Amino acid sequence: MVSEVLYYRVPKLLHDQTWLDDAVIGINSSGFIEEIQSYDSVKHTKFTNLGDSILLPGLIDSHVHGAKGCDVMDASHQSLDSMSRYFASLGVTAFVATTVTAPIAKIRAALQQVAKSKLLGLSGAELLGSYLEGPYFTEKNKGAHPTEWFRELSIEELDNWISYSDNQLVTVALAPEKKGAIEAIQYLRKQGIKVMLGHTDASYEQTNAALDAGANGIVHCYNGMRGIHHRDPGTVGAGLIHPESYVEMIADGHHVHPSAIDIAHRCCGSRMTLITDAMCAAGMPDGQYSLGEYQVKMNKGVVTTTSGSLAGSTLNLLDAVLSVQRWLDIPLEQAWLMASLTPAKSLGLQQKLGSLEVGKAASMVAINSDFSITKTWVNGRIVFDSEVSPSQEVPCI
Repeated sequence: MVSEVLYYRVPKLLHDQTWLDDAVIGINSSGFIEEIQSYDSVKHTKFTNLGDSILLPGLIDSHVHGAKGCDVMDASHQSLDSMSRYFASLGVTAFVATTVTAPIAKIRAALQQVAKSKLLGLSGAELLGSYLEGPYFTEKNKGAHPTEWFRELSIEELDNWISYSDNQLVTVALAPEKKGAIEAIQYLRKQGIKVMLGHTDASYEQTNAALDAGANGIVHCYNGMRGIHHRDPGTVGAGLIHPESYVEMIADGHHVHPSAIDIAHRCCGSRMTLITDAMCAAGMPDGQYSLGEYQVKMNKGVVTTTSGSLAGSTLNLLDAVLSVQRWLDIPLEQAWLMASLTPAKSLGLQQKLGSLEVGKAASMVAINSDFSITKTWVNGRIVFDSEVSPSQEVPCI
């Protein structure tokens, strides 16, 4: 039986890393891309015309805690689904649900719920798995992670997290100066789990050793780590120049100065990975919110703890792409791929996600010239359509 193929015609499509004008894309019934070609009036007789929209790969947020009043730590399918729908409306087709440092029971519940929700499926962006951010950090550069819940590394405990997550644990963040860090990194990598280095005062040498041992990169570069100095390159210096290091970046203009992002990009190029690190206040009005065990305040979109430390962001990935394009004066496709193909590569999913190519999942976004999202597809299924009036979502708080 021949599977049905749906065709869409667009004036411009980002095919891998090159623009294709007046293009047609064919999506099979399994949700994969079967064809990408220039429009042929003889061959392509049945298609949906997407008008003036351009077609791009879906964005991937590989580090996000929450949005719309919802948080991964709610350990709720409803919360994860609300986040998923919100992300899809902004061009995000996949995300990794990120925890925070908290009592073990709360982290366990969050990991278990992510596994359940991934199995059930969400109505918007695809849930790729969980990201354990904490509790394996050190006090200096702790950020919004409460030190009373910090723990020492243990292979047995890491196995417990993997078990709680039903093997859906994608990423573990840790401080490389912790006792047993190298052993933990090597163990996690053997389990196919990505390791990121952050909330740390590690030296250049300690960070480099961790990266050589198999760590994949650094958590939200510049934030929560020893900075770069000409006599002490620190965590930042090691992360920027190590050839295997992916560099997370929060491009909201608050966490990192645009010029510092430019410096990082000149060092690491396509290894720079745009993330949001967004928390539950994203998409919400100013006010009081919670992030893990902390009560935090959002004022003019900036979230801080009572001590004044930044506490996650309210950034969305589309704005991050547009800001980086403007700040670095680079082509749209180059900035876009930092939030699609680069995170896919960092997660080892580049054979399925991150770019529009034959054989890959049809997780993609149609945008207008003003960068508004018109449609979002996840695995070939439309999960957001601006022409369909969305139902009013009830915030989680």
